[in-house]
Amino acid sequence: MDDQPPRGYRPGEAPVRADVRPHDPEPVETHPYRAPPRFVEPPRRRRLLSRLLWLVLLALIVVGIVWWVLHRSQPAGTGRFTSGGPMPVGTATVQKGDMPIIDNALGTVTPLATVTVQTQINGQLMELGFQEGQLVNKGDFLAQIDPRPYQVALEQAQGQLAKDQAALANSKVDLARYEKLVAQNSIATQTLDTQRATVAQNIGLVQVDQAQVDAQKLNLIYCRITAPVAGRVGLRQVDAGNFIQTSNTTGIVVVTELQPISVIFTLPEDNLPAVLKQVHAGKTLQVTALDRAGKNEIEVGELATIDNQIDTTTGTVKLRAMFANKTYDLFPNQFVNIKLKVDTVQGTAIVSDSAIQRGAPGTFVYLTKPDGTVAAQPVTLGPDDGTKVAVLKGLEPGQVVVVDGADRLKDGAKITVTALDGKPTQQQQPGQPGGQGGQGSDQGRGQGAGRGQGSGQRGGG
Repeated sequence: MDDQPPRGYRPGEAPVRADVRPHDPEPVETHPYRAPPRFVEPPRRRRLLSRLLWLVLLALIVVGIVWWVLHRSQPAGTGRFTSGGPMPVGTATVQKGDMPIIDNALGTVTPLATVTVQTQINGQLMELGFQEGQLVNKGDFLAQIDPRPYQVALEQAQGQLAKDQAALANSKVDLARYEKLVAQNSIATQTLDTQRATVAQNIGLVQVDQAQVDAQKLNLIYCRITAPVAGRVGLRQVDAGNFIQTSNTTGIVVVTELQPISVIFTLPEDNLPAVLKQVHAGKTLQVTALDRAGKNEIEVGELATIDNQIDTTTGTVKLRAMFANKTYDLFPNQFVNIKLKVDTVQGTAIVSDSAIQRGAPGTFVYLTKPDGTVAAQPVTLGPDDGTKVAVLKGLEPGQVVVVDGADRLKDGAKITVTALDGKPTQQQQPGQPGGQGGQGSDQGRGQGAGRGQGSGQRGGG
């Protein structure tokens, strides 16, 4: 029993004696180590659900804002195709008349003559007889070149002419004498022939001298420069006192003819057959020139000529129209809009362009009915002039169509007419388009003390 190990003994450890007390060290104050809490990553599915929830919430917010804005900006009962009540519209009556067939084009004002006045002789420019921008007639004085050198040359040519004329007269006298002597066999026939040649030679010298005289007279004429055409002179290119020569290319001044004046414009080759048909029939086609904006009419002229070939690069043909230009409103190189009246459709139904609608049925109008509704009426359109259009099929003169407010209608919709042919009707009431202003205006004029009321209603309308 004594060989047994002590109680509490573990193999590999030194035995503890009962009579020996183990060393007990002093306790040391220490803080226990605390590990940070472990991050537990949420599952991937939970993260996707969270993001989806936020996206759905954001979409609901956006939809709510859009719905609030739309319903706030559009009052009740004024939306497209609403059926809360009759729709206020403006109407017009289909008229019967003549509709011209118009070809619109772009043109450039082109003068019939633009002349650069140049000198034909060399000399000093003594005087200018025009003011810049002045209107001149053909033959009016424009400039004067020093004529004195050419006057001296003329006198020299005249002196030489007189000398040669005297020699010619003397040779003719000798010729007559020799003819008598030859008839008497007093001189040889050769002498007579020589004298005849001398006379012919002197005649040639006189002709040359006369040509020299004429040339110097022509130079004197060239010294005085006149307007070759009637028109307006431009800015002068040279001042008086300069020596000018025939080799100068700028010239003295440019004269542009203004009355009459032409406009050159182009048309597509597809429009040419209709124009040629009228021209070959001997008809004069009317041409109207408008300003760059196409609103103000400048002048009315007529078609003068058509070019002899089509431009293959653009597929167009050039035409020239003539204008009297009595008030000088057409200016050279001015850009204008052209309306060429090709033909006229007689006795057709005419409506405003605003009445024409385009949609699934094609081209149609809203035709009013006696029961206060409208019906979509398909129509076939003809030519138009920019504000009115001819209806070849689908309408009859006297029918009433909607020209204002048609974008809010549909087939069979109920309407209330607020304007007929552009004029307010008695059906207008406050709250309807155009009714408030009209009523307020009438009240303001009809009641002396009610001007404030009328003015207030006009302001509210």
